[in-house]
Amino acid sequence: MKTLKLLFAILITGTFLSSCTTYYNDGFVDNQPSLESVVSGYDLWYVDYHRTTGNGDIPYVSRAFTLSFLGGVLYANNNIVDIGRTGRGLGIDVGTYNTFNGLLETNHDIDGFNDFEVTVLSRNEIRIYNYRQNVSYYLIGYNVNNFDYDKLFYENIEYFLQEYLAWEKIETRGGTPNAFDDENYLQFTPENITTFYSSHDNFGTQVDLIRWDYVGSYEVFDVNGYQDLKILTLNYDGGDIEEFELSVVNDGRISLYHYNSDTTYDFSGIGFIQFLKGEKTVKNAKDIVRNSDRKRTKVIRKTKNKRNLK
Repeated sequence: MKTLKLLFAILITGTFLSSCTTYYNDGFVDNQPSLESVVSGYDLWYVDYHRTTGNGDIPYVSRAFTLSFLGGVLYANNNIVDIGRTGRGLGIDVGTYNTFNGLLETNHDIDGFNDFEVTVLSRNEIRIYNYRQNVSYYLIGYNVNNFDYDKLFYENIEYFLQEYLAWEKIETRGGTPNAFDDENYLQFTPENITTFYSSHDNFGTQVDLIRWDYVGSYEVFDVNGYQDLKILTLNYDGGDIEEFELSVVNDGRISLYHYNSDTTYDFSGIGFIQFLKGEKTVKNAKDIVRNSDRKRTKVIRKTKNKRNLK
């Protein structure tokens, strides 16, 4: 185990950091911030999972969109829906941590103990490295009042679409009649990030009674010059392809602009799936609570240009 525990990697302007390196347990400690003050210096650490390096995996980090290290308690937001409200923005209590001996030591309620070496990359960015799994995660710090919700939603849009059992069409605006007018429900399965289903069932159908008429694969594309817009392509098994501009209205509503017909459809999420820290499936009157085994994978998207049709 290397004794270099906390490395301040680059020169940071201002008073937060200087270019010195801080060592622990080597008899040298300068006036840099303590590891505790670094990890607790922000309310939330956004897990920028698409930058993850290494061949290992720490399950609770893989499933979290944000982590928090406050007062010895480890918090996580495992859902995008309701983020900012659950646990006053911190998410749920998933374990404990300490910064003893220059390591970030975590004890997750399910995953158990894991140690991380921490490297400060900038004023609000750190890298945490677990040498047993040989994996590094990149975390961006925010306070709850300036958290970048748009970044979270659009960088993880595939996972947001999965957080409801179905999406129900609630409004249709403009356009010309087309086959998609009859598709009242969409589903994006949590088992992977490539399969969708659609249904002609009548509005108001109970979510567990929906009959799925079509199945296919879907792909989300980034849009040149836009951070708050995606292009969604539905590739039906029968060979049809439908293409939309996808925008997030809020954490329970999306808008799909259909290129071929110039129609805008709004869909509302029904049957919220809450990903918790445990392994059991529990149902209550309001929400459907599922096992938290969902983990993110790196998403490498292709890019398209926005069509100027509106």
